[in-house]
Amino acid sequence: MLTETQVTHYHNEGYVVPDYRLPAETLDAIKEDHDLFLKRHPEFCDYCPNLLALDTSFLKYARDPQIVNMVEQVLGADFALWNCSFFAKPARTGSRTPWHQDGEYWPIRPVATCTVWIAVDDSTAENGCLRVIPGSHKAKKLVAHETNDSPGRSIRQELPASVFDESAAVDITLEAGQMSMHDVFLFHGSEPNTSDNPRRGMTLRIMPLTSTFDRALGQKRFDEVGDFNHAERTLFLLRGSDQTGRNDFVVRL
Repeated sequence: MLTETQVTHYHNEGYVVPDYRLPAETLDAIKEDHDLFLKRHPEFCDYCPNLLALDTSFLKYARDPQIVNMVEQVLGADFALWNCSFFAKPARTGSRTPWHQDGEYWPIRPVATCTVWIAVDDSTAENGCLRVIPGSHKAKKLVAHETNDSPGRSIRQELPASVFDESAAVDITLEAGQMSMHDVFLFHGSEPNTSDNPRRGMTLRIMPLTSTFDRALGQKRFDEVGDFNHAERTLFLLRGSDQTGRNDFVVRL
């Protein structure tokens, strides 16, 4: 469980690194599952934006009771997993993730999600660890992003450099098996992997069920902007129940 101080840090700074870490056998199982996944889908050797649409075996890791308990501490009693991604960043070839807010991409209203970022390998400054701007989530607003189609980037939308001070950035360095949790409004990104070591990371995107996953909005954004079509994501209930009466849990794999 998160300590009281850690819960406060999450709400004040927009992120936290829990004490809990995955057991060695669980970490080994994730690595094995990912190796098998890449044999079937080598096109996702760098980044897979919707892992569960292709392989539901990864769902069991999101149901880890310790992770679910910690998410309840920051989101409340009712929540669902709506996406799982894998950022592989192979040695010397990993792409850059520009500064952004997650909520810019997602059709969740009111905007709300806790991301659990699990380090499958050691995540360091040299191999492109997650970087955050502490406290940048506090306004609880989405900043207008700009489109940048330059190569070597994992996403097209980025925050204008004028809206934040990059010198305030904090590197979230993690050992394999550790994880971080961050708020949907937090400014964050990562640099390319310039090392000889891979930097695999798996994300769990978990929304409170006091919000609605708006599939029409997801389709509209895809039609207008491109990127990823979130309209077809499946919601997996992790705890509690839908409080809005508007979320569905129809499997769309």
